[in-house]
Amino acid sequence: MQTKELHWYSERLNRDMPLKIYGHAGKPCLVIPSQNGKHGDFESFGMVEACRPWIDGGKLQLFCIDTIDAETWSCSWKPPRERIELHERWIQYLMREVCPLMENCSEGDKLMTMGCSMGAFHAGNLFFRFPDRFDVTICLSGVYDAANILGGYMDDLVYLNSPIHCLPNMPEDHPYMDLYRRSRMFFCVGQGAWEDELLADTRKLDAVLKAKNIPAFVDYWGYDVNHDWDWWRKQAAYFLGKIM
Repeated sequence: MQTKELHWYSERLNRDMPLKIYGHAGKPCLVIPSQNGKHGDFESFGMVEACRPWIDGGKLQLFCIDTIDAETWSCSWKPPRERIELHERWIQYLMREVCPLMENCSEGDKLMTMGCSMGAFHAGNLFFRFPDRFDVTICLSGVYDAANILGGYMDDLVYLNSPIHCLPNMPEDHPYMDLYRRSRMFFCVGQGAWEDELLADTRKLDAVLKAKNIPAFVDYWGYDVNHDWDWWRKQAAYFLGKIM
């Protein structure tokens, strides 16, 4: 498997940001690790290996990045506005620095997002905010209510990053609606240990998508399926099989 690690200084975040690429060709997929995660986590927890058949076959490239969750969503002692403003700079880092790199490898194809747990929140949020850049998402055991993560705090930026809040208010003639309907989205959650909050949020998002007539594959796995990497490896392979 071809791999490459890159580092560059992001002026938007005022720090060096590493990135690891797996694969030589195929659909470029932006991989967001779980809460507070780093760019090596997908490999460390066996997720890259779960994706190997499609990577080795030239159908998929993974672009694995660092989060800054420890300074934003997890940083409960900071004022919420400060946290969401920093998160927004991280979004701009992804869209203006990482995505152009991915698009140079895409041969004209749109991009894809994938993540587990908090990474699924980021993957879904990016997909819904930028359907002109992404046309596929795989979200495993995600939360989709940004205000709830911030203890109920809401402002314009939280609203923008909260699919459960902003999607219901999107007008039918908004150009994103057609883009959503032409895209492929996969949301999955188990019903076992540590999945209660994620299950509730997935059901809320499922209801929103159905009310807006946006087709999505929303899959509820069994009561033995818990919030952990062994299940996410199986789920990633299952949904990649459907996409690829």
